[in-house]
Amino acid sequence: MKRWLLKNTTIYAETGKIEQGYVLTEGDKVSEVGPMSSCPASIEAEVVELNPSFTVIPGFIDVHIHGAAGADVMDATNEALRTMAEALPKEGTTSFLATTMTAPIDRIERALENVAQYIRCSNLPGEAEVLGIHLEGPFISPKRAGAQHPNNIIEPNIELFQKWQNIANGYIRLVTLAPEENNGLALTAYLKKAGVIASIGHSDAVYEQVKTAIDAGVKHATHLFNGMRGVHHREPGVAGAVLMHDEVVCELIVDGIHVAPEMVRFAYKMKGCEGLILITDAMRAKCLGAGRYELGGQEVIVQGEKATLRDGTLAGSILKLGDAVKNAMSFTGCALEDVIRMASWNPAKQLGVLDRKGSIRAGKDADLVVLDEQHHVVMTICRGKLAYAK
Repeated sequence: MKRWLLKNTTIYAETGKIEQGYVLTEGDKVSEVGPMSSCPASIEAEVVELNPSFTVIPGFIDVHIHGAAGADVMDATNEALRTMAEALPKEGTTSFLATTMTAPIDRIERALENVAQYIRCSNLPGEAEVLGIHLEGPFISPKRAGAQHPNNIIEPNIELFQKWQNIANGYIRLVTLAPEENNGLALTAYLKKAGVIASIGHSDAVYEQVKTAIDAGVKHATHLFNGMRGVHHREPGVAGAVLMHDEVVCELIVDGIHVAPEMVRFAYKMKGCEGLILITDAMRAKCLGAGRYELGGQEVIVQGEKATLRDGTLAGSILKLGDAVKNAMSFTGCALEDVIRMASWNPAKQLGVLDRKGSIRAGKDADLVVLDEQHHVVMTICRGKLAYAK
């Protein structure tokens, strides 16, 4: 069984920061973590003597990502998911939710079936792990479609969701919906009962409607400020409502494009590191650069750091989660501990996998990321196997 020993560096462990520490893995798990004074003197392991100025942190978890490196979840192929799983460790992501789009029903069903098959047969150590599915749409508001194809939006439907969850082998973990639409509250309540996260997103709800939806079971907000009724001084809207309710955890795309740095700081002041989850909402152009791409059946133009539809509507991002982490620290002034909370701990907690993900502790998955002094990713281990080394 392969062992890794990362030593002589700062470890951000679940119990706190260890200045001169080590992490030992065995198979796909962390077996020991502690100060160098407790480090085994001689052990059969791949020893990595790290620069004392480097840090070891838990792997990031992206709960909202459509694609990367030319691949997209809606391609509905094993190869597409493998491409994403191989690309993501380079940015420190060690697990993710494969996120679908508002599309024709048959395309959604093919994507769900494919992800379920991949999770059962192809989730290999040494690649980012697919933890489940984020169903983004089609149960959303036509008024807040954003880059979701308006022709494929349908009313919330419990029976259809049940069919889809069956096709997905129970792997749908999070559903973005507009609870103010017909049957929206009923689906929200059903999701809560079924143990699936109900997330308000692509929604035009007013404050009172959001409050009712939270009472019904909404506990997550999809890409805060984007694709939702914004804050107004006479109507707090979706954004105002979710910021004011501590029971709702909010996703945030911290690329400096989707949300202004000042509004990232505002959200951080309102929610703290406990109430935010950093996401990418990335599409297939991530890692590829400028050009023309496809997202949910619509053409996307990528120029610089921005991905848009032809009419200028933002269409996902090309953000890397490692960059979101650095941006969050820059925009808010928060510490590395706080950003680990937003990129690792909170998503693990929200998905109910905190027993094995989200922090560095003996017995948990060996999902480890090594950062240099500038917080660039230099090494990633996914479930005990090297996935990336700079």
